[in-house]
Amino acid sequence: MVLCLLALGAVVGFAAGLLGIGGGMLLVPFLTMLFTWQGMSSDLVVHAAIATSMTSILFTSISSVRAHHQRGTIRWGIVAAMAPGIIVGGLLSGGAVFAALNTLWLSLFFALFVGYSGWNMLRNKKPKPSRQMPGVVGTSAAGAGIGFLSGLVGAGGGFLSVPFMVWCNVALHNAVSTSAALGFPIALANSVGYVVSGLSEGASQPGMIGFIYWPALVALVCTSVLTAPLGARMAHRLPVATLKRVFACLLFALAAYMLVKAWQTYAAG
Repeated sequence: MVLCLLALGAVVGFAAGLLGIGGGMLLVPFLTMLFTWQGMSSDLVVHAAIATSMTSILFTSISSVRAHHQRGTIRWGIVAAMAPGIIVGGLLSGGAVFAALNTLWLSLFFALFVGYSGWNMLRNKKPKPSRQMPGVVGTSAAGAGIGFLSGLVGAGGGFLSVPFMVWCNVALHNAVSTSAALGFPIALANSVGYVVSGLSEGASQPGMIGFIYWPALVALVCTSVLTAPLGARMAHRLPVATLKRVFACLLFALAAYMLVKAWQTYAAG
């Protein structure tokens, strides 16, 4: 189990730096598999996978952001405008709505939303040349939506923030770098919510702090913080079209697995 988590952390850290996605989109399906294999309660397994994934982004994002910042590609003005909305949306999602959803609906929501995000990225629809990022209020409102939806799927928001910024004519490399910086406030707000909302539900499972399974968190972070800078450096060497195809194909694969998980949950109960 520990070896699997260390290897998973290394791969996810690299992907987080490469794609600006925080790593949660990769972590949730694999953690769901590992926690199921370990014998965790079926009522907790997806909640624990999502919460643990999100909390790991706190550490991965710091490592990734340092590498992107050194190249000067983070749009800090966008980060500052989105952060207040992200925190509000994350606290609402992780602290209230998350605990009320059962495994079936969480799995289904994850699968459908990730699949839709992958499709939007793959079809490569060009934005209007005149379109720009909205003002501070509009950008903060977009941040609230990104923070809220990210909390439901345990991701750092890159699956939403990258397409949104590209749609507003932010260059893809800048969007990936800026998304990596947005991962920290998203993870912080939602992690606080997961701890508060899961205090009673997680008490039955050893190693849980709220919905967060801390032994897995420690193992993931040990390797992900080392490989995230490597992915960030690679992101500036690959062409834009390649990045988009990698991003989209990754999302389709993960969506397919979580659809299977939703079906299994439905069939079992």
